[in-house]
This record gives sequence, C-alpha cells and structure tokens, in this order.
Amino acid sequence: MNRPPNSLNGAAYDVVIAGGGMVGSTLACALGDSPLKVAVVERQSPEKATPLGDYDVRVSALTPASRAMFEALGVWPGIARRRFGKVGAMYVWDAGGAGEIRFDAAEIGEPHLAFIVENSVVVAALQERMHQYTNVHWLSGNIADIEHGEEGCVVGIGERAIRTRLLVAADGADSAVRERLHIPVRSLDLRQQGIVATVRTEHPHGDVAWQKFLPSGPLAFLPLADPHTSSIVWSADNARAPQLLSLDDQAFGAALAQAFDTRLGAVLNVSARAAFPLVLAHAERYVEERVALVGDAAHTVHPLAGQGVNLGFLDAAALAEVLRKAIEERRDIGALHVLRRYERWRKGDNLAMVAVTGGFKFLFGNDWSLVTALRDVGLSATNRSALLKSAIMRRACGLTGDLPKLARRSSASVPILF
Repeated sequence: MNRPPNSLNGAAYDVVIAGGGMVGSTLACALGDSPLKVAVVERQSPEKATPLGDYDVRVSALTPASRAMFEALGVWPGIARRRFGKVGAMYVWDAGGAGEIRFDAAEIGEPHLAFIVENSVVVAALQERMHQYTNVHWLSGNIADIEHGEEGCVVGIGERAIRTRLLVAADGADSAVRERLHIPVRSLDLRQQGIVATVRTEHPHGDVAWQKFLPSGPLAFLPLADPHTSSIVWSADNARAPQLLSLDDQAFGAALAQAFDTRLGAVLNVSARAAFPLVLAHAERYVEERVALVGDAAHTVHPLAGQGVNLGFLDAAALAEVLRKAIEERRDIGALHVLRRYERWRKGDNLAMVAVTGGFKFLFGNDWSLVTALRDVGLSATNRSALLKSAIMRRACGLTGDLPKLARRSSASVPILF
C-alpha cells in the first residue's frame, strides 16, 4: 500500500471488524464494555429501525445456544420486540424411500428446538445493541487495501487509513479481507442453488419445521410467527433452479406443494424468490499474526441443518472470550500464539459440520437401491432410538460440546419470555 508517511497517523483501534452483518455485529457486542477500542467497517450505513412489513426471504434458524448468547448480550429483547417463529418439533422424511424421523423438543426437556428469525431482524437488534457501547464505533465504507505487519494492520477505507492491533474478517463467504491476505480456501461447488421464499399455506404449520430429502437436495419449510406462513429453502440442481425461478407464483406454488407432498395443504401465496449458490468451503487457516477469520469468511456449510450462522455466532463468542482472557493476562491480543487458541477451539467443530452436511447431500442425492435401503434403515433406527435422537437434538441445539461461556445456559439464566 503506497501511502505518504503521515497517512499512518489515522485513528488507532485495538480491533477492526470487517463486516457489520450478523456475525461481525455479534463479535462487536461481545467486545462491548471491554477495555478494547473496536471499529466495525461496513459498506452500508447501520440498519434503521423501521416498521415491520413483509417477511424477508432470508431467515436463520437460531439454536437455543445462540438465543442464550443473545440474551447474555442484551440483544434478544430487540428480536422479541420485532418477531420470530418457534420450532417445537422437526419432521424429516426421504422422498426416495420409506424412512422418516421426528424430533420433538419435549423429548429433551426443551420448549423449542430453534427460533426462525429474519436476517434483517437479527441485524437490526444487534446493531441497536452495538450502538449502546461507547467503545464500539461504526465506520461506513469499503476496505480498499490492507497493510499487514507484525506490529499491526493499516486498513484503508476510502481516503482514510486506520491502524489496528487485530483485523477480523467477518465479511462473508467471498471475504475480500481473506482474499487480500491470500489465505487459501478449499471449496466444493455442489452445483445447486438454494431457492428461498416466503409462502402462505392452507394448513397451519403448528410450529413444526418440515424437511423432505429430494434426489436433487432437501426442501425445508420453516415456521414463521404467523401460523400459516413459512419460509422455504428448496435446494435444486443448477439446471432445475432457473426453471423454478421462471415460474409464475401460481405455478411455483403448485410445484412446491407437489414436491412437499401437500403436507400443509395448498400453497396459497408466494413471495418474490431469491437464489444463492450452494458451496461447501473451509479456510486452511483461521488466523495469522494480527488477523482472524470468523463465520462464512472461515467456513460455509450446506443449509440443510440450519447450522451455518450458528457456527459463526460461536466463532464470535469464542474469539471474544479468547481476547478478553488475553487482556486479563496482559497478553498481546493480535499475537499468533494467542489467536491460535481460538483456531484450535473452533476449527475442528466447524470442519466436522462442513463434512457432515456435505455428506448428507450426497447420501440423499443417490438413488441406488442399496443406498436407499440403507437410508431407510438408518432413519427408522434413529427414530426408534430415544437415546440417539436425544444426542442429535442436544448437539444441534448447542446444548453440548465445548461451548463459549456466552452460549452456555445456567440455572440462573434470565427466564425465557415468549
């Protein structure tokens, strides 16, 4: 980066977070009221509190662990004041066989398995809370260039240059920060699109999440706050996706209801649709001296398990815990040996989820008779095993595993309000 010497005298921060979306804003809130001076760099201005209108087509299934984190950070009231759906049970079946399985929150003593929240609602609640911290600053603009050194980073934002002891990439799957620092990523294009929309159905969803495994990929109906309204995610091969997107609303609704075995009756209304490519990806390393990757900048998984953003939230909580511990121990927060604690903590779990969700895609996308029979046996056996189902649900809910403190619930937790 060619700059005159005095351009390095810009504002100094302890942590600069590239990306003010869900994961970047979570990290900023987790570092709120700390001794660290934090900047969040985002190309757009902060979300404004606007009246709720139509549902957004992009939603996330937040686990109880993510909810516990947001309650601890004081973010959940901002979500609850807006709207969210509740998942009390999940029903999964295989289009190519007779296997099926039902997960019920009551079986593990929980009121809910997940909470379906529009991404815009999560971001608005996070940014609302973030702006209450005096040590967190929002900087609007694009990161133009990065000067990476042993003592810190100089980040160019338009005509400005800011110095930081630690640069965190929270800028998504196509992370510009990761690319500029030449951190390698291993990826697998699944050659599919995830089609998302909001639909209104004839029958109420009953707070149940439905997922059918089609040969081309899973089709999910996720319950929203309105009892007849669901968010759908339909994984379709690249050849099929444009055909589905080109249908008019009535034809798309009919195709959707048929693919879904009309479990919720007719599809009465369909919102505008969007699609995104399905790619599995994992960065070869999460950290360098003065740099850390979190969320989709470090890993992307198949959306079938609803785990993607929750992994990112756990990344943010784990990194914040490592940084706070480093401050207590008077260690350099940007030193590689400090940041490797975060990488060791999160990399194994994230890589395992990439592999598992990718494996499910290929397992259920195979129509060989032997594989179909094995799927039927596996689903049926799991459905009959209370112990195995409980272990799966507890893990998916974020109730087990090496969780950051922010994501752990205790008997002294704030009561859940619905």
